[in-house]
Amino acid sequence: MVSHLFYQTGSKRPVLAEARGIYMWDVEGRRYLDGSSGAMVCNIGHSNPNVLAAMRRQMEKSTFGYRLHFETEPSEHLAAKVAAHAPAGLEKVFFVSGGSEAVESAIKIARQYATVTGQEKRWKVISRLPSYHGCTLGALALTGYAPLTEPFAPMYRDMPKIPAPTAYLDGMDPADPATGLHYANMLEEKILAEGPESVLAFIVEPVGGASTGALVPPSGYMERIRDICTQYGLLLIYDEVMTGGGRTGRFFATDHWNARPDIITFSKGFAAGYSPLGAMIVDEPIVDAVIKSGGFLHGFTYAGNPLACSAGVAVLEEIQRQDMVANATAMGTLLKARLTSLMDRYPFIGDVRGEGLLLAFELVADRGTMEPLPRDMNAYLRLVDIAYANGLIIYSRRTRNGLAGDHFLVCPPLIITKEQIDQIMEMLVLSLDQFAKENHLPIEQNP
Repeated sequence: MVSHLFYQTGSKRPVLAEARGIYMWDVEGRRYLDGSSGAMVCNIGHSNPNVLAAMRRQMEKSTFGYRLHFETEPSEHLAAKVAAHAPAGLEKVFFVSGGSEAVESAIKIARQYATVTGQEKRWKVISRLPSYHGCTLGALALTGYAPLTEPFAPMYRDMPKIPAPTAYLDGMDPADPATGLHYANMLEEKILAEGPESVLAFIVEPVGGASTGALVPPSGYMERIRDICTQYGLLLIYDEVMTGGGRTGRFFATDHWNARPDIITFSKGFAAGYSPLGAMIVDEPIVDAVIKSGGFLHGFTYAGNPLACSAGVAVLEEIQRQDMVANATAMGTLLKARLTSLMDRYPFIGDVRGEGLLLAFELVADRGTMEPLPRDMNAYLRLVDIAYANGLIIYSRRTRNGLAGDHFLVCPPLIITKEQIDQIMEMLVLSLDQFAKENHLPIEQNP
């Protein structure tokens, strides 16, 4: 059958038949273990019966209510739950349908807040290189990932960037607070270079996502960037599109540090793949100033959709009922140790990193220098394909601004068990062995 669909590429995958828990089956009956939760989305696993039942109940009542015409119980209920999980003071919630929309909303409310409080000169949003904040033009202006940004660069106004804190590549100790200060102080240098009066905000993923492969900030980094933003009057935006919802072993990754943001963006694991849903969570004084000025000049048709919000409520209730945040910590510790042990067998694994069940490993040509594998080896694509053929789904990107390097995210649903981690490791070893043999890379037989 000829398909009329197209996405990023013309490559084909099997047709999905069903998905339950951490497993998915194609129409030929072949089973796949969802080792990346889709794109780090399906936090609670597939086809959770309690979420499906909640959505069915809402469908019997209403599937749409336009936010300018009606308030809805699911959206009010979900907003209260989200605010209860957020840091103190972040009380106001603005719903969207996905991560890119959440980031767009964050930078727009930040800008409008500046204009209504006499700071019209502030418009620059500093981000990091590499980074990923979404695929809309506004989000791309913040993103530092060359293959995704360069074709569209003439269409948007590029924003200032500072280096991501890749201590493991730069030969620095991430546990040393001096390392954290080294990278965080680059923010102050950039603010001064741009002119503090022109800088609006700094946006950062507390734990890196696809672009940096679960990069955990070095000691002291988050606290120092909070201090710098306060000193120069910047708003601090945490992009928790991937980290929110318990994935790092805290409901929000911000809870790992004493470095409260002014705005949080949130999606992916929010409704866990059951419905398109995202949110922006904002410090109350920011919202008050904007609303008093005449209202937020922004919005989306499906914002606060009652069916999506009913799914979000049910997902949050399942996360709490099954204590998935604690499981992310326990199983993440186990899985990270198992991934780290692979370095004994495969000298071409240069680094294993992450927090909770947001984990990644990186392949290199030389562990001492962290020189990447040859670019034309296309390891970031080939290993994913091998693993997929072996029944394991993982997620990959180029490590170094999208141009070189190869990292792989292993981020199963938060319901993962020890036995299922054994399954992941068995398929991953099989796949790494095959990849190594194809590319004549060394394997230590008796590590």
